[in-house]
Amino acid sequence: MRGGEPATNESAGILIYHRKRGALHMLLVHPGGPYWRGRDAGAWQIPKGEIEAGENVEAAARRETEEELGIAIAGTLVPLGSLRQAGGKIVTCFGAEQDIDPSIVTSNRFDMEWPPKSGRLQSFPEIDEARWFTLGEAQAMMLPSQLPFLARLSAQLAVD
Repeated sequence: MRGGEPATNESAGILIYHRKRGALHMLLVHPGGPYWRGRDAGAWQIPKGEIEAGENVEAAARRETEEELGIAIAGTLVPLGSLRQAGGKIVTCFGAEQDIDPSIVTSNRFDMEWPPKSGRLQSFPEIDEARWFTLGEAQAMMLPSQLPFLARLSAQLAVD
């Protein structure tokens, strides 16, 4: 949630991939903030965010991904469909082939009261790390409710 705006129930994002030494790699992000601190396996996700009222889903995916990475995503997006995450949020995902250096990723920030009921507002990055994973590694590290996006991209790219 950004700056006091109400959360919507729909998000859009991009599963970024590249091929390196014949293997498919996925760029996943680790969410920032205190709730995700210390979580690793099962916490990594696609860069994504809320679709604004009246916004085109593909435009929202590009905007949100750029906000979280600090890098614009070029080229054609491959539709990977939508799914409902465990918490009820509907996420629409696209695939995009792009080589990104994770060390230059610069995330936007969000404010929240922390610790809870303390009355203190603190700022946190939306993501605290981006990292390339092989398909097998991504399957082990990704948020379980987003795993179908890996399978859908692999099927579209005819990857085993």
